[in-house]
Amino acid sequence: MRRAANSAPRSARGAPPPRSAASSIRCRLPLAPLLAQGRAFVAGATDTLFDAATAALTPMRGSMSETEVRRGEAFVASALGRRAIYRNECAGSYYPFLPADEFFDRHHFPWMAKIEARTDAIRAELTALLDDPGEALRPYVRMEAGSPDTIWTPLDNKLDWGACFLWEYGEPNQAVLDCCPATAAALAEVPGAHIPGRAPSAFFSLLRPHTRIPPHTGVTNTRAIVHLPLIVPPGCGFRVGGETRMWEEGKAFAFDDTIEHEAWNDSGELRAVLIFDVWNPHLSPREQQLLTRYFAAADATGFAIPR
Repeated sequence: MRRAANSAPRSARGAPPPRSAASSIRCRLPLAPLLAQGRAFVAGATDTLFDAATAALTPMRGSMSETEVRRGEAFVASALGRRAIYRNECAGSYYPFLPADEFFDRHHFPWMAKIEARTDAIRAELTALLDDPGEALRPYVRMEAGSPDTIWTPLDNKLDWGACFLWEYGEPNQAVLDCCPATAAALAEVPGAHIPGRAPSAFFSLLRPHTRIPPHTGVTNTRAIVHLPLIVPPGCGFRVGGETRMWEEGKAFAFDDTIEHEAWNDSGELRAVLIFDVWNPHLSPREQQLLTRYFAAADATGFAIPR
């Protein structure tokens, strides 16, 4: 019996069967060139698909709205793995069922051209203010002493990202408004949200050379954030979700800041943008009123979290 057991095949005793010569050769083949070949094939196929889809959709562009073009392009790019689709991430109040779009289309803001027309006057007031800013200029990021390190620590209490507030959480900074009458007048004509202790906010955002604002998300999707670029040297950029835009002096845009966004100034000069908030344009007037009443009632209880 002992001899019979010892003469059983190796595989019957739990040992792996001997590999064939062909399998040994395959295992010794380097994988890197094969993976590179596979990636090149997939990239080429994806390019072919993208070009075909673009050619098929191009004749339609003239009959499509700005919204339809942007959504269609995002669909094609995401379907082919060329971009990610980002979701709202609210640190505060989230209003359900609003479109989670990165940039708001311009037709929502018929007043935008009017404030753009005042770019030169607004820039001149900022330049004069920066000649002697006093206490008007302060770091945008100001963390409490002893706070643990976060993505904001490199900017904490530094003027690398500075701000001059004209309005802050619904309260006017009268000293700055008095120094910038043209800017104050332009903001007064914007149909923004007025919620005591919460909105509007408006400030000159100043990004020093070689400074980056890290990817982050905002507080609430009930608002749109408007940028009016004033001083934009080459090498500056802004990304919201999967779309990157270059600021153009005097050309405003609005975006949803509850979608991940970041900014950078890779130049050797100062970058300056006027930033302010307005209602999310997808909210109806009744919903705007609902929100105003909600915050007033919540704040009156004394239990609401400020801002």
